[in-house]
Amino acid sequence: MPITPTTETRPRWILHVDLDQFQVSVERLRSPELAAVPVIVGGNGDPTEARKVVTCASYEARDVGVRAGMPLRAAYRKLPDAVYLPTDHVTYDVASEEVMDTLRSFGHPVEVWGWDEAYVGADVDDPEALAAQIRGRVAERTGLASSIGISDNKQRAKMATGFAKQGTPGGDDRVFTLTGDNWMALMGHRPTRDLWSVGPKTADKLTALGVDTVADLVGTDRDALIERFGPHQGNWLYVLSRGGGDATIAVEPYVARSHSKVETFPRDLTSRDEMAAALSRLTRDLLDQVVAEGRVVFRVALTVRTTTFFTRTKSKKLPHPTTEFTELEAALLTLLDRFELDRPVRLLGPRLDLVLPPDA
Repeated sequence: MPITPTTETRPRWILHVDLDQFQVSVERLRSPELAAVPVIVGGNGDPTEARKVVTCASYEARDVGVRAGMPLRAAYRKLPDAVYLPTDHVTYDVASEEVMDTLRSFGHPVEVWGWDEAYVGADVDDPEALAAQIRGRVAERTGLASSIGISDNKQRAKMATGFAKQGTPGGDDRVFTLTGDNWMALMGHRPTRDLWSVGPKTADKLTALGVDTVADLVGTDRDALIERFGPHQGNWLYVLSRGGGDATIAVEPYVARSHSKVETFPRDLTSRDEMAAALSRLTRDLLDQVVAEGRVVFRVALTVRTTTFFTRTKSKKLPHPTTEFTELEAALLTLLDRFELDRPVRLLGPRLDLVLPPDA
């Protein structure tokens, strides 16, 4: 399967698509009882575990100061009554892939930046209408909510998403356009720290120069910035303060490294026979997809979640790459037997890891 090299385009508009509280939203889709409840995702879901951090917090948890990157123990001190869930990579991979496939269905170039964000380039007259269509289709196909920032470059589009989330006047529902026309009115009075990629150390250095706001930075001579920060960062700050940035979309050739499928059962599974039957069915569905793409499996993995939200993933490398259903089924059933199945199971998620094409 030949792989097309990365291509870059320079579209008229760039839309930054950001999935709202992504991991929490995915968890709420499969467990609706978590709606409106403070939810914190991270580690193995044990808030007393050392050296584990929050990877996503619901808005209810953020309201009391819980943030991504915070140690789970610190989050627990702030919010001991929250629901703590383990990070479920398999499920988030599947959900993210569904969203990115939905974005690609519009026919515009897409640059993926992670599970929960991507840039869409578009040569259209009405980017707000396109953004509304994207939000609607993503919600319809995946059940996930998104916010979209619109501009002519990535950095300004990402900052526009922040305004979209805040419901800033002048934008539509969770959509906001930030251009040269409204840049200074919205950003001029803000601290330099609010600029994309300006961290606290850089902001402190700017403050030492008497530069506190974006407007101050705009009024600073380029040569003074280069003298203090060097040619690369100095020029970048000069451009960034004026709303400039990267105006290209880099489209990577999409080559799946694995295929996975997660199912939350309407009725908890209590016997191994039920689990084995469900696992075989899910594996067959995945294998059909793998064979259709002309790919081969070299490793399998299985995620199991019990009714108590205890979640674990185990993996097994195969003796040799294969597309034989009986071999894959046997390997996954072996993994199933490695779990202590002493509680009802609410979710199973097999994953097939694929050999990459030689030119990928």
